[in-house]
Amino acid sequence: MSAYVEDAMDRLIVWNGNADKRGALTPEFYQAIMDAVEAAKDRRIRAIIITSQGGFFCAGGDLNALIERRGLPEPERREKVELLHDVIRAIRACPVPVVAAVKGGAAGAGASIALACDFIVIQAGAKFTAAYVKAGLVPDGGLTASLARMIPRPLAMEMCVLGRPVVAERMLALGAVNAVVDGEQVIAEAHVWADAVALGPRDAQGRIRSMIATAYDQSEAAQLDLERDAMAFAVGEDEAAEGIAAFLEKRKPEYGG
Repeated sequence: MSAYVEDAMDRLIVWNGNADKRGALTPEFYQAIMDAVEAAKDRRIRAIIITSQGGFFCAGGDLNALIERRGLPEPERREKVELLHDVIRAIRACPVPVVAAVKGGAAGAGASIALACDFIVIQAGAKFTAAYVKAGLVPDGGLTASLARMIPRPLAMEMCVLGRPVVAERMLALGAVNAVVDGEQVIAEAHVWADAVALGPRDAQGRIRSMIATAYDQSEAAQLDLERDAMAFAVGEDEAAEGIAAFLEKRKPEYGG
C-alpha cells in the first residue's frame, strides 16, 4: 500500500508508504491527502498529520514519468500538473490545521506539499530540495509562492536557480519550520503540535488560517475589512462565549470536538 489514511482519535494521519522509492509521489498519496481533507469536515477531527512510513518524507515526482509526459500535448501536460495543484489547494483550504512530519527530507513536489502545511516538524539534518533546474525544469506545486512567503529571496534563488538543498536547522533559524528534532521523535513531535491544535477553538482556527492566507496577497485595507467582518462574526459565536468566560474565570476553556 503506497499511501493510506489512519483515523487516530481527533486527528487523521496520511501515511506515504512508498518507502522503496524514497516516498516518491503516487496517485495513492495524492488521493490519501484529498480523502483526509474531505474527512476533516467531520467536526470530531481537529488536525491532519502528513508523514511517511519510510525514512524520507517525499522525493517528489518520478523523472521517468516526466519523460513519458514529454510526448503529450501541452494541454494534457497542464492537466497532469493540476493534479498536484489540486492537492496543494486542498491542503490550503482544509478546515483544520495540517502538520507535516518530515523525516529524511522533502524534495521537489514533496517540498511543495510539506511547505503548504500549517506546521512543519522536521528531522535534524534533513533537507528541503528544489533542484528542478538540474533537470532543466521549474518548480510547481506552489513551491515558489511558499518559499517567497517563508524565506529571503536570496535563499529562494539559491534553492531554485542553483538547486542547492537547505538543511532543517537553517530553515528553523529563518522561522520557516516549527521544530527540528531527532529522527525517531518526528512523529511524536507532530502529535504534540496536533494536541495543541486540538485544545483550541476549531472554527476560530479555521478562520484564522484563511485570514493569514489572504494577508500575503491583498492590500492592508482589504485585510482590515476582512478582519473587521471576521471579528464581528466571531464575537457572536459559542466559541467566543466559552473562551471569554474561561479567561475571566481563570480556567482552561473547553471547546469540545
